[in-house]
Amino acid sequence: MSGRPLTVSERARVVLLVSIGLTTLLYLVPYGRVVAYPLMLLSTLAHEMGHGISAVLLGGSFEQFQMWPDGSGKAELRVRDSALAQALVAAGGLVGPAVAAAIGFALGRTERGARVALYALAVLLALALLLVVRNIFGVVFVVIGLAGCSFAAWKASGEIAQLLLVFLAVQLALSVFSRGDYLFTESAQTADGLMPSDVGQMAAALWLPYWFWGLVCGGLSVAVLLYGVRAYWGPRSS
Repeated sequence: MSGRPLTVSERARVVLLVSIGLTTLLYLVPYGRVVAYPLMLLSTLAHEMGHGISAVLLGGSFEQFQMWPDGSGKAELRVRDSALAQALVAAGGLVGPAVAAAIGFALGRTERGARVALYALAVLLALALLLVVRNIFGVVFVVIGLAGCSFAAWKASGEIAQLLLVFLAVQLALSVFSRGDYLFTESAQTADGLMPSDVGQMAAALWLPYWFWGLVCGGLSVAVLLYGVRAYWGPRSS
């Protein structure tokens, strides 16, 4: 005797739990951390795109983006000559992964929403590739991501598209915490050398200490994530 079909809310919850289970397995099975490596790069991409999109929204420009195999990245921007604008652009990178995760959860609630989100992500990656990605490693990673999102949105079943989007959202959500130490460091080592961290730049622009801005950005990231997860997990309004 067949059971009743799952509701949208029940299906969404199953997808989220499966995504969390798959994530756990990555850190338990042999070579799982090797498989998780591209997911770490994904958080770097979301971080740097957060800087770039924030700069554009605040009247500046996104000049170029570079990423390196160690997981570091760099966004070259033109930002308005305003301390507040400079601080907001720095914050945009810190909360970028959380915002991307929350959007993924919100759209991943349904199979149709997940497919739309993957198409939108493919378009965003294509634009980034054409306009701002400027080193070979970054190009290779973005091309792979573009191909994967395009294929999943076009050819994968609705269930697989939903699972993929929610799985990626889970990774971005976890990166807020796994890389949270960056919120409380005044400088950061990149492939270009030692540079002021994002919270260090915020402190220089707005005077208060870097750890204060780390607390602010961390708290905002958690609040955004909780909103996204609540919208995803809760019952669907009629």
